Amino acid sequence: MYIEERHQAILEWLRQNGSISTADIQKKFMVGYETAKRDLRILEGKGLLKRTHGGALPMRQVAASRPANATIRDYWEIKANYFSIALKAVKMIEQNDVIFLSPVTVCYFIAQNLPEHFKVKVVTNSIIIAEELRGRENVSVILLGGEMDKRGNCYDTIAIETMKMLRVDKCFISAAAISPEFGMSIQKTSAIPFFNAVMDSSKKKIGLFPKEKIGFDSIVSISPAERLDILITDWDVCMEDRDAFTEKGIEVIIVEKEPDRE
Repeated sequence: MYIEERHQAILEWLRQNGSISTADIQKKFMVGYETAKRDLRILEGKGLLKRTHGGALPMRQVAASRPANATIRDYWEIKANYFSIALKAVKMIEQNDVIFLSPVTVCYFIAQNLPEHFKVKVVTNSIIIAEELRGRENVSVILLGGEMDKRGNCYDTIAIETMKMLRVDKCFISAAAISPEFGMSIQKTSAIPFFNAVMDSSKKKIGLFPKEKIGFDSIVSISPAERLDILITDWDVCMEDRDAFTEKGIEVIIVEKEPDRE
């Protein structure tokens, strides 16, 4: 097989499967490790994919987003890395902490796995996360109200003004994408004031970004990446991206793979 044919086959694999590893390339095309790495480096140079630590992801369209009515509960089967990041975040929560949980799948996993042996107060603008925590004896919830969107989240003036009256110990936040240059970014401008109100009200800002969101830019920037104190990501993150965030003074935590979550 010519190199151009192999590259087209790699891109087709990405289109069908959503990711590819160097081991996949070695096995499928009977090439060595260095050849597999070089293939990915060439394709990334052409803007056709994004390399990760162990392989590659397809280049995302900046306007890509979930269906308007898809909620965080609908994505509970999303990949082991989301779950591992959530468990690492849970370990950072301490007795009597006041925390903010964003309306994202990884924070839904945090809500499901909050410790049961000490008290925690959760602030959220997600009715789904609030409902998940409603019956917990050791967890009290402040639900930020206002006009609710189709996903069960509130971002309007009422939610913003309520958030400004609060102080939280730790906020756990995510967005559509994050890159060292463009910062945290999303698809819609309407949520920007709310995100900034959360960060302004938080003593420690912890970003939760699986590899699928690292090194990409969405349409509009929420804030510079360095507003985060800590960034938690997973084992497949590109080391160049990790180093770029570290240079900005952000503590980068890379979680290990959970074999039993395959």
